[in-house]
Amino acid sequence: MAKEKVVLAYSGGLDTTVIIPWLKENYDYDVVAACIDVGQGKETDGLEERALASGACKFYLMDVTEEFITDYIYPTLKAGAIYETTYMLGTSMARPLIAKVLVDIAKKEGATAICHGCTGKGNDQVRFELTIKALAPELKIIAPWRIWDMQSREEEIEYCQQRGIECPIKTGDSYSRDRNIWHISHEGLELEDPSQAPHYDSLLKLGVTPQAAPDEEVQISLDFEKGVPVALNGEKMDPVTLLKALNKLGGEHGIGITDILENRVVGMKSRGVYETPGGTIMFKAHEQLEHMCLDKQTYAYKQQIAVKYAELVYSGEWFTPLREALAAFVDSTQEVITGTVNLVLYKGNIIPAGCTSPYSLYSESIASFTTGELYDHKDAEGFINLFGLPLKIRGMKGLTKI
Repeated sequence: MAKEKVVLAYSGGLDTTVIIPWLKENYDYDVVAACIDVGQGKETDGLEERALASGACKFYLMDVTEEFITDYIYPTLKAGAIYETTYMLGTSMARPLIAKVLVDIAKKEGATAICHGCTGKGNDQVRFELTIKALAPELKIIAPWRIWDMQSREEEIEYCQQRGIECPIKTGDSYSRDRNIWHISHEGLELEDPSQAPHYDSLLKLGVTPQAAPDEEVQISLDFEKGVPVALNGEKMDPVTLLKALNKLGGEHGIGITDILENRVVGMKSRGVYETPGGTIMFKAHEQLEHMCLDKQTYAYKQQIAVKYAELVYSGEWFTPLREALAAFVDSTQEVITGTVNLVLYKGNIIPAGCTSPYSLYSESIASFTTGELYDHKDAEGFINLFGLPLKIRGMKGLTKI
């Protein structure tokens, strides 16, 4: 009789290396290891050999980098969603897609369960499991860190050594990192003490600090169509090529480095340093275009939507009616977000340098100090009288507080 299968979200790190034999010993499953590539680069090299050597019966490497950009990053960009004003949701956006692909593999393999290596303290366990529950409620979810007796990396290493399994441990670099094409996050070591400054010289992977950036500025232009970036410096690019190019430019000029003490879904505060060079440029350019093309009321309401949208993405609530409804509203606002944005990159700064759009709501004849046909200065008096009527009545009643 064939064994039941479990699909493991496999990264090749210590945790998922240990989990393969642990699943076989405790559940008697055949383990299908699946690495979902969302742009983590060379981290996927050699994973198949490592997974099979650890006891997996099969290995998948699924490259969904472009889908990550078009179906997850771009909707969040168009929404202007940034969690707690600084976190650009790099890990948060990737987890629902990774879980969705795990579900697809589980259905293809006829698996009984999906397993992940998230700890019981983090956000990712929530993001993975909410997606699995939404897309495949029949699948069992196994989270070893909430079950097993191992309490440290040292115990995990010993577990592997006892079974003759090579441990993927890097010496001298104990930061906990998550990387994809949008960003890289760093946690651990000195970052666990909020009173300590990050050791940027040993920490950063995608770029340099503003202090180490070139003394010469660089000017770029980004073209957008319906809220989506499509060209850099006039050259049309596919989504992956464009984001990689912006990451390189942003990294070289110290763009997009943030040190955040954030509120996790599970209730605690955690500190991390995030590098999002290309994404920060995209958000700044998109914001400039919206200022030009959206009317006051739509822009103001969209800012409120952005806060809720970011909260939903951060909490793993991607496949929910509310997130989908908000996305539909956002898409309707983006019909006019087409144009070109010029920016100057200089030592960590993104400086606006002009913006054009066929849908611009700016009228020089109205905005200038020269009186034009569409605006009569005398009209302001009647407007102010009506606008200020409630205040005038309160003043006549002696209710205005000084």
